[in-house]
Amino acid sequence: MDITGKVIAILPANSGVSARTGNAWMSQEYVIEVPGQYPRKMLFRVFGEDRIKQFSIQAGEEITVQFDIDAHEYNGRWFNEIRAYNVIRGQVGGGTIPAATPFPPQQDGAPAAPQAATAPFPPTQEPAAGEGTADDLPF
Repeated sequence: MDITGKVIAILPANSGVSARTGNAWMSQEYVIEVPGQYPRKMLFRVFGEDRIKQFSIQAGEEITVQFDIDAHEYNGRWFNEIRAYNVIRGQVGGGTIPAATPFPPQQDGAPAAPQAATAPFPPTQEPAAGEGTADDLPF
């Protein structure tokens, strides 16, 4: 899955040594805000020092995050984890934000009107003669 938005918070990095393998690990969490009428926020984690440095996520930049969601149980409670595996800069649109579809230009350079198949609403129909006034509701 992927989501596009603006990075609004970078949390401190966490690190440690695995008790099972003895290898060092590092992870960092970020908060992204998805624009819209009701902006939404999502916390995601980047795991691995090499990926944290590779992505080099900065506050305020627009990014597309490709991620996986997994859940785990701890002491009888379930927790979701959103782990990013790729970050793309400068890409418009994403899995949850529809990309704007530009209209093809007309001969004079003005944008063309949308075709009926792509219009969000069907065209209005004029009432037939003798059907009543325009403010009559069917219910």
